[in-house]
Amino acid sequence: MAKPRKTPRPRAETPKGFRDYFGAEVTERAAMLDKIVGVYHRYGFDALESSAVETVEALGKFLPDVDRPGGGVFAWQDEDEKWLALRYDLTAPLARVYAQHRNDLPTPYRRYAVGPVWRNEKPGPGRFRQFYQCDADTVGTSSMAADAEICAMLADTLEAVGIERGDYVVRVNNRKVLNGVLEAVGAIKAPPNGKPSMDNFVAAGDLDNELAAQVLRTIDKFDKVGESGVRELLTTGRKDASGAFIDGVGLSQNQSEIILRFLTAKNNIQSEDDIRLNLTESDFKTDPSSVNGATLSALIELVEGSEIGLSGLRELDEIADLLDAQGYGPDRIVIDPSVVRGLGYYTGPVFEAELTFEILDEKGRPRQFGSVAGGGRYDDLVKRFTGQAVPATGVSIGVDRLLAALREKGRTGGEAQGPVVVTVMDRTRMADYQAMVGDLRRAGIRAEVYLGNPKNFGNQMKYADRRGSPVAIIAGEDEFARDVVQIKDLILGAQIAENATLEEWKERPSQIEVPRAQLVESVREILSRQG
Repeated sequence: MAKPRKTPRPRAETPKGFRDYFGAEVTERAAMLDKIVGVYHRYGFDALESSAVETVEALGKFLPDVDRPGGGVFAWQDEDEKWLALRYDLTAPLARVYAQHRNDLPTPYRRYAVGPVWRNEKPGPGRFRQFYQCDADTVGTSSMAADAEICAMLADTLEAVGIERGDYVVRVNNRKVLNGVLEAVGAIKAPPNGKPSMDNFVAAGDLDNELAAQVLRTIDKFDKVGESGVRELLTTGRKDASGAFIDGVGLSQNQSEIILRFLTAKNNIQSEDDIRLNLTESDFKTDPSSVNGATLSALIELVEGSEIGLSGLRELDEIADLLDAQGYGPDRIVIDPSVVRGLGYYTGPVFEAELTFEILDEKGRPRQFGSVAGGGRYDDLVKRFTGQAVPATGVSIGVDRLLAALREKGRTGGEAQGPVVVTVMDRTRMADYQAMVGDLRRAGIRAEVYLGNPKNFGNQMKYADRRGSPVAIIAGEDEFARDVVQIKDLILGAQIAENATLEEWKERPSQIEVPRAQLVESVREILSRQG
């Protein structure tokens, strides 16, 4: 009779595209999120914790860069044969929540949400299938004041977590202005009724307007291939880094120049007379001599005759005016048409928070850190459920990206401080050791009793070192008889072992003896000295 085969042991490994987070990382993230949530709460936003699982039907076609309706999600069928999926972001659940509970929610509804999301996409360096997002959205108002508020709140949030002014900029663009430019080059048709409504324009992903979709996909590569690369891709094509030839969209040089003038409008220098004339004739509120005024002036010429384009410019003008009234100048929030990420998804203003300080890449070359947050106005998402247009705008912060930025700036990271460790010299006195820990904890000091094998005292000190403990408490038969404890400053001890001379060690002993009654006071004093 054949022996039954043994069940193989499972491999201890995380699934591809996922990772584990340990103590310091979790603590750092929680501390940063507390600061972000504090800003959101100060702005009047309420918390929402929605289900991690949604119906695939509710999610719909959600990822702009995925063609198939269910692409990009982890989905399965339940016992009722209904398809369910893990949420891929925090915005689609918000649309479902608002449509489901709109009669019970205030309008506008302002909410923030924090939590993990899941993408069933190919993982890569720094690209995981599970990651955290932190969103804030306003649903139910078309006022540009809501968009301006999101931008101001994003700037305040970055400063609250430790990104200094001058190390970031919130850049603002508008999908409607791009549609005006596409109309000018003939990629889309003007609306038959002449009214500036997004409903009159074909969405970027609609196969009935492949030319517009190709143009959008091409300008989305502006950050990667630059001005010359986009010019080639819009016209005759170009060779990529591997030498492969990529066909161009087929626009004329004149058409491509109009699109590139749109993308680089922030850097187009005009005479002050031209700027003042353009803005005055359009009754814009933005100061003609400002950075934003120069950008708006350059854009006016590009969308001349386009109602949708001019509508988008007026929205940008209103946002800039509202921000200026609150003291947010172009050094913090600036109109910048080169923000092209997600323009196929949003219906109006779009925002992107970019960190401008330099870091070194994997090859040691300096580069800017880049984007850590993005968002915009999406007036069509709730309509999928209700059949009625519901305006909405919001922003999403990439939590892991922002944490990485804070580590680069030295605002977080490093070794996390562990608990005070009470060592065990006598197992029969465990109640006494637990009493010490209880006193420390009641005083708000993180502490624990060593619960391993106490026979080898050296192993206890190795444990404290591995835990990053700042202080160790030592008490044996002699200490209990005299009602005292030994307190060892582990951080000072390590410094003395590395650098101090014998005389310095005598002046600053790393281990002291104190009465048992002074345990808490003495530990608190040492921790205070350690900072």
